[in-house]
Amino acid sequence: MISDNLYLIVGDELLELQSSRVYGATNPGPQDAWRIVHIWIRDLITDIKRAWNQEDICIFIDCNPSFTIYTELALTASERLLVPFSADGSSQRAVKTVLSLVYGVRRHQVEPQSDFFLNSQRYRMSLPQIYMYIGNRLTQMNSSSASAFKTIVNEIGEEIWNVWKSNPASFYIHPAGVSAPINKRFFKNMFQYEVNDANTASVVSGALGIPISRMTAGKKDVAGKKVTVNQSQLDKQVPNIQDLVKNIE
Repeated sequence: MISDNLYLIVGDELLELQSSRVYGATNPGPQDAWRIVHIWIRDLITDIKRAWNQEDICIFIDCNPSFTIYTELALTASERLLVPFSADGSSQRAVKTVLSLVYGVRRHQVEPQSDFFLNSQRYRMSLPQIYMYIGNRLTQMNSSSASAFKTIVNEIGEEIWNVWKSNPASFYIHPAGVSAPINKRFFKNMFQYEVNDANTASVVSGALGIPISRMTAGKKDVAGKKVTVNQSQLDKQVPNIQDLVKNIE
């Protein structure tokens, strides 16, 4: 059901069993073992481009929410960072964790910095720039997050805004040719996006592997049970997703 120009490389469910071995390869080893291991994914992408004789391709790497060795390899292979979040406390903590682990953001000077950040500095490895924070499946009311969710969304937005004020180099200005945000409103328009919750349609889309853009209303068979997708859900979600994609260069 996916487009002809989209290719998926899926992860293995047992991949996590290899993580300790991958991490172990960083130490002991050659003096720059940490750097060599952390560019494995970058090297793989380079090999694929060379094999296909195709430089003009865009690659998205979907990471596990936890900060594992695979997340670190993905970060060193990436140029831009999309951070999805839900309107809950765990996502709020996760946003702070990403800023701390990847960019060395500290709330207190006595806080230790992550090995990933320190080693990235040591080996002068480039880090992806923050491109967009995406509120995922938010409950909507009057074209904005419902009040129960809005508080968390605003707090996450404030967290990101504070990082911008202290370290704007961590962000990627877009679209091409525009100026850097001059106030919080322009900043939010550039770096924060909210995706509506399509409720049942979202669940069915993921379960059946059917993109929202190709989903049709009606009864669907999900794990042997009939589930109804309403047209009203699709009418609200499809333009929302299309608008998000247009904001990603």
